[in-house]
Parts: sequence; structure tokens; C-alpha cells
Amino acid sequence: MKRILVHVCCGPCAVYPVKKLLAGKFGVYGFFYNPNIHPEEEFKKRLEASKKLASLMGIETLFHDQYDPLPFLSGLATLGKAEPPKDERCETCYSIRLKKTAETAKECGFDYFSSSLLFSKRQFHDIVVSAGKKIEEATGVSFYYEDFRDGWQEGIEESKKMGLYRQNYCGCVFSRIERGL
Repeated sequence: MKRILVHVCCGPCAVYPVKKLLAGKFGVYGFFYNPNIHPEEEFKKRLEASKKLASLMGIETLFHDQYDPLPFLSGLATLGKAEPPKDERCETCYSIRLKKTAETAKECGFDYFSSSLLFSKRQFHDIVVSAGKKIEEATGVSFYYEDFRDGWQEGIEESKKMGLYRQNYCGCVFSRIERGL
């Protein structure tokens, strides 16, 4: 059976993709790496929700459980703009997380990498896919693409039944400000 390492942005967004991948042809493993999340209290809530999800769904998951926003902030600094446009911020964020996922997949001998970012209707879907393909070329680990947005409502309902913490913004300081939080 082929093994896939799935980047988990948060518990609720991972429910449907993990469920679908488990029903298919993969041995599914999770990977929680999110240096974009701000503040630390929010990071901890999402980490705990991801741990709960892993336990409830029975998937082995690697957790980067130390709060460290430096990779994200450093990535934004390379854009050379005090307030980068949203699509550029998001592309940087996706690329950082997907690259770390692919590198870990390569180190651990996984066949594929993917992300729960492909579930959310609120993400720049095409940018996630583009970043995944570029990282596939750079690392040699296959990016598994599937449009999980068709399970949007099912994933939301399942996450509520599981009692997972459901956040009200994407994660970075910019998305927090945009939501007036």
C-alpha cells in the first residue's frame, strides 16, 4: 500500500480529506506543521484539535508542537513588502508548509504528500496546487492532488460531531486582523 503524508492545517479541515484517503488506496499519516498560526494560544488550540483528530481517526501523526512563527515571518520578509497582498502572503505560507511536508515525506520514505488545505473553500485552491507541483519537482516526492472541497459540508458536520475546536480565521496575523479579531 502506498503511504501518504498529509499536511494538517487544522483538525476540522483534515476530517474529510483523511476520511476519503483512508477509504482509498493509501496508508495515511498526518503532519502538523503550521508556523503561520498566530498567536501562540491559537496555535495550541489547533494543535490539540489535530491531536484529537488523529486519535479519533486512528492515524499516526507527526506534530511540530513548538510555537515558532519565524519560518513564516522570514518567508514574508523575502517578499520585501510591509503589507504583502493576500495572494502573495498565502502563497508564501502554503509553500513553507508544503515544502516541510514534502521534505519530511522524503526523509521518512513516503510515496506522496498532500494537504488538508485542499479541503477549504476559503483557500486559494489553484495556488495550493501550483505550490504542491513546484515542490514535487524540487523534492522528487509526488504531490497528491484531489479536490476535497466537494466534502465541505460533510467535513464541517463531522468535525462538529467530533467536538473539534473550530477556528474563526485562517491562522496568520493578517487573517486575524482581516476578521477584526
